[in-house]
Amino acid sequence: MNVPANLKYSEEHEWVRVEGNKAYIGITDFAQSELGDIVFVELPSAGDQITQNDPFGSVESVKTVSELYAPVSGKVVEVNSSLEDSPELVNESPYDKAWMIVVEISNQGELDKLMDSSAYEAMVKEE
Repeated sequence: MNVPANLKYSEEHEWVRVEGNKAYIGITDFAQSELGDIVFVELPSAGDQITQNDPFGSVESVKTVSELYAPVSGKVVEVNSSLEDSPELVNESPYDKAWMIVVEISNQGELDKLMDSSAYEAMVKEE
């Protein structure tokens, strides 16, 4: 299981890479492996507002449909449109090519509620 140390993690298995006031968001290696082959990704549009812990989209695999939960609140400023045609990127490259959205963070304090890599790894081992 790949858990990069430079990211923050939510209990719902989303990762966040912070660059200034922007957050790149995707799902973890653990999440994609549990879901199996990803066949469809539904994401919000640029300009939409998302709220921490609320659903912002979904990922459909051959096994199930799973909601995506916002790890931070803010305005969606970019959507990874390559996932429309190539949802399998979520399985192949969850931290690089398969980032899902970029959000302009509205409350930096929400980042403190997220886990670092060691806390996330410990949580996954308990599941």
